[in-house]
Amino acid sequence: MATTRDYYEVLGVERTADGDEIKRAYRRLAMKHHPDRNPGDADAEAYFKEAAAAYEVLSDEQKRARYDQFGHEGLRGGPAMHDFSRMNVDDIFSMFNDIFGGGGGGFGGARGARRPRGVPRGYDLETQVIIDLEDVFEGCERDVAFSRLDVCEACNGTGAKDGAEPAICETCNGSGKVMQQGLGGMFRIATNCPRCGGRGRIITDPCRSCRGKGRTPTERNLKVKIPAGVHDGQAVRIKGEGEPPGQELSSGGEGIRGDLHVVVRVREHEFFQREGDHLILEMPISFTQAALGAEIEAPTLDGPATLKIDKGTQYGAIRKIKGRGLPNLRTGDRGDLIVALKIETPTRLSDKQKQILREFAETEDVNVLPESHGFIDRLKEMFSGPKADRSKKAEAEEDHNA
Repeated sequence: MATTRDYYEVLGVERTADGDEIKRAYRRLAMKHHPDRNPGDADAEAYFKEAAAAYEVLSDEQKRARYDQFGHEGLRGGPAMHDFSRMNVDDIFSMFNDIFGGGGGGFGGARGARRPRGVPRGYDLETQVIIDLEDVFEGCERDVAFSRLDVCEACNGTGAKDGAEPAICETCNGSGKVMQQGLGGMFRIATNCPRCGGRGRIITDPCRSCRGKGRTPTERNLKVKIPAGVHDGQAVRIKGEGEPPGQELSSGGEGIRGDLHVVVRVREHEFFQREGDHLILEMPISFTQAALGAEIEAPTLDGPATLKIDKGTQYGAIRKIKGRGLPNLRTGDRGDLIVALKIETPTRLSDKQKQILREFAETEDVNVLPESHGFIDRLKEMFSGPKADRSKKAEAEEDHNA
């Protein structure tokens, strides 16, 4: 499928996303839409290739710069790009092995594709857990449930009934590759065999349990330790909890499982905001505390801390309490608690407090609103004040005229 959508939209990232965000987004899409996990779904394979094309551009600084400036047209005059719509999905993975595991590619071993300098490796898997900021402070352990494809026990992973060995593919003679004529007939290229999908073997009598796939879905539950200081979006890798390599390795061949990546998401806290290893807290204080100074208790994740308020503190002033933030993921050293002071104006004052403030306002020589009177006071004014005198005068004049 030729990609016409915006590449950032394809990967679901902002245009300001950095390389790590782009890599994570592509990895998620690749695992979600890979045809092995969506057999017979043409749309999934098309989305998979679309994501690969987007990643090829956005992961390359020069191509990304041209794309940002000129869009898809800017890529046509540059270095040749791969036509992912015509490529086999295994070939796509072999190009991006570096993002699916360490030291040579955790994801590239699927479907029998071999890493350049190592044994074949199965799929990496990804799931996520949601934790609170308190869990970041102390570290925690979480139960993680996920599903993966495991070797079919009925056929020992061969895909053939009763565990029989698959037959050699007659089209490629077991090599998994066929030669095709290149453009203009000037050269020939090797591609995956269309009959066996590059495996070199075909199954004539498939296993009933796995329907010839050699793999069956399995539910898995693990306890995963989340280290203190972890950041939102970081992943904990559990080695060997991914999926096994391709079918041809099921009967005695070498190969290792992929890994499980547990992505940690941190809920927003009601009071604290996080900035690296530091915590930010907006702390309300009264205007008298700000004016006269005070010592107050500021909340932290491990109990209250004493905070000194200097005389004459202004709204928005910043105070720091060292070592009361979050632990660093690597060193364990704690960040600071940054307190932004907010001066609150009282909404309900007693008569005595109002009087004191009015006297204070007189010493400042500032204008304040006059004191308001209640309903009874206004009635008294009506019957004893200037209005009442005018009313009595009018009554006297009426009596005289009569």
